[in-house]
Amino acid sequence: MLPSSGLKSLPHLPFFTVWNAPTETCATRYGVELDLSVFDIVHNKNQTFIGKNIAIFYSDKFGLYPHYDHQKISVYGGVPQNASLSDHIWQADSDLRKAVPDRDFHGLAVLDWESWRPLWERNWDSKEVYWQGSKVLVKNKHPDWRPEQIEAEAEKDFEKAAQAFMVETLKQCQSERPKGLWGFYGFPCCYNYQYKKNGTYTGECPPQELKRNDRLSWLWNVSTALYPDIYLDLGLRRHNHDILLYSRHRILEGLRVRELVNPIKPPVIPYARIVFTYSLEFLTQVSCKANIAYAKLHMNSYWYCFPFFSQGTCQAVKDYLDTTLGRYVVNVTEAASVCSQALCSARGRCQRRDPGSGAYLHLDPALFKCQCFPGWEGEHCQKQVGSFEKL
Repeated sequence: MLPSSGLKSLPHLPFFTVWNAPTETCATRYGVELDLSVFDIVHNKNQTFIGKNIAIFYSDKFGLYPHYDHQKISVYGGVPQNASLSDHIWQADSDLRKAVPDRDFHGLAVLDWESWRPLWERNWDSKEVYWQGSKVLVKNKHPDWRPEQIEAEAEKDFEKAAQAFMVETLKQCQSERPKGLWGFYGFPCCYNYQYKKNGTYTGECPPQELKRNDRLSWLWNVSTALYPDIYLDLGLRRHNHDILLYSRHRILEGLRVRELVNPIKPPVIPYARIVFTYSLEFLTQVSCKANIAYAKLHMNSYWYCFPFFSQGTCQAVKDYLDTTLGRYVVNVTEAASVCSQALCSARGRCQRRDPGSGAYLHLDPALFKCQCFPGWEGEHCQKQVGSFEKL
């Protein structure tokens, strides 16, 4: 049984599930108790968003994040190159100290910035306002420049400032709470949404997106955890094979970019939902299994849910937890633990030798290899390396 407090041992577990949903109102307002501990689901005390185990920081409550609001009105400068990085860092430091007063914080620490993306070409659709705002700044400085000159300079200025905001924010957070696992929600992303089109869906990340993620090596190297999402929209409902392919390749991309990091590889902890996005429709057991089947064989899993506004919603979540999700999590956690003990000396987690295979943990051990926990190496994680201090 995992305690609801104290994450120091989690990077050394074969598999763990974390609850990151504000379900405290279910108990306090509606009298609906969600008993997460019985299913070995790690959570904050009172199931809050910010606590000893997990802390998620949204852009509107952490620092002075430059962005445009829904009315396209500039906030804190709009684009990062028009904002004060020093003012932002000062405010973020103050916000962090208040939200997480314990300097010994060992939890998962997630920064949720979704208004803009640090690579210029990924700011399409509603995010094109960041192209426009950036070009206006350059045009004001160089009114005689040609459009292509303006765009090239705007792209350079935007990406340089975006990188500085993300890197310096992570560095400041790590300086204040050095034992936390710091990273940005949704990174990396592989943009494998082709299931929305006709034809055979492979789930693979488009080649140009892999190259773009390579350009974000500066982000992977300053992150102490990677938090991709494997959310499912309603377009994947009843398409369980596509769900498996979709989730597999998003997780594979997380594993790929972590190898770009030296010397210590950050853990990959995917965000999942128990409902299809923009709905209150719960994943079926088959869909749930397809969604995290790859995660259980390659890393930890990290669950996010949705806001709870009524007693009925809270009761529905409790029923789903008690009848579907909880039992599956217990089974997965136990299977991962047994495989770890049998194959990896209880010092690593089992991974498929062939990432594309459908092998499950109860099958032939020859189909699996060990990913050793920090401080251990060898085919069966039998050799301790250096003087590694457990997180």
